[in-house]
Amino acid sequence: MSATYKVAVAGCGGMSNIWIDYAIARPDTEIVALIDIQEQSAAAMRDRKGLSCGIYTDLATAIRESGATIVFDVTIPASHYEIGSTAMQLGCHVFGEKPLAETMADCNELVRIAEQTGRTHAIMQNRRYDSRIRALRAMIESGTIGKPGFAGADFFIGAHFGGFRDAMASPLLLDMAIHTFDQARLILGADPVSVYCQEFNPPGSWYAGHAAAVCIYEMSDGSIFNYRGSWCAEGAPTSWEAQWRITGEKGTAIWDGHGDPYAEVVAEGDQSGKFMKEYQRVEASSAEFAQARAGHNGCLDEMFDSLAEQRPAETDSRDNRYSMAMVLAALESAKTGRKVSLASFIEQV
Repeated sequence: MSATYKVAVAGCGGMSNIWIDYAIARPDTEIVALIDIQEQSAAAMRDRKGLSCGIYTDLATAIRESGATIVFDVTIPASHYEIGSTAMQLGCHVFGEKPLAETMADCNELVRIAEQTGRTHAIMQNRRYDSRIRALRAMIESGTIGKPGFAGADFFIGAHFGGFRDAMASPLLLDMAIHTFDQARLILGADPVSVYCQEFNPPGSWYAGHAAAVCIYEMSDGSIFNYRGSWCAEGAPTSWEAQWRITGEKGTAIWDGHGDPYAEVVAEGDQSGKFMKEYQRVEASSAEFAQARAGHNGCLDEMFDSLAEQRPAETDSRDNRYSMAMVLAALESAKTGRKVSLASFIEQV
């Protein structure tokens, strides 16, 4: 029986391993092409994974000759627009690594092409697929702390990558912050309205560009989201998932990015006249939101499920561009030194 899904993998670097292994493990999926600008990289990957597919240096040729129906875009960010637009116009669905594209104009155009062609275009946002963040989201949605007014995320890690990140102008905002921004949208169930951002490079930084930033977002639910982050913070590192505090009408939710979230809410009973009220702790159990697979595999499961169920994926480009707009608007604010409205970034398609 022929495979339901025929996959062409664009980009055969290190990140492609998890995508390829995922596809190999699906009984309804066949990898029919590997594409890389360095043909030897595609050939080496084919041999390493024991595949018998064709290898190519050109995406369009690969799609036409292999009969691919899905393209995995695991190329560098600068190639995402070309890969995504070419694949959809040739009839393929596209599942890609973040970011959606490098510019907002390209992000909006990719959404337009997806609408025009009827193809699915979904982006990898693996941090959504974590039972702990789902438990936190449910706690907010259920009204445990009442209507949120503030959400704060701290991300402080001393990351010695070496390579291209060390030379980037804005390594934190461009390469990492979208994860936390996307998490904020998921947790609050809200989209960004405006942002003021200041980025800087602290003393002791080994990065050439700005490795730290503070951002203040107004969100569509009326709340404020405050991001504080650094990729050159030595000592007392936060989780890669960030440390979260969300305050609401009735209490505060806390997630340290490691264990399960919890909340402290105003205790029941008459507390009138008290200067500081008494609180009761509410535990959130991530076990309730456990899924078969988390991270990359969980996100890929959702992408494939969306095709089978003929619906947009949770990280469909129509939605994901709001997370990308948070990045690009923050960079614009940092550059101009002023508050920036996101309305001009999200075009109606």
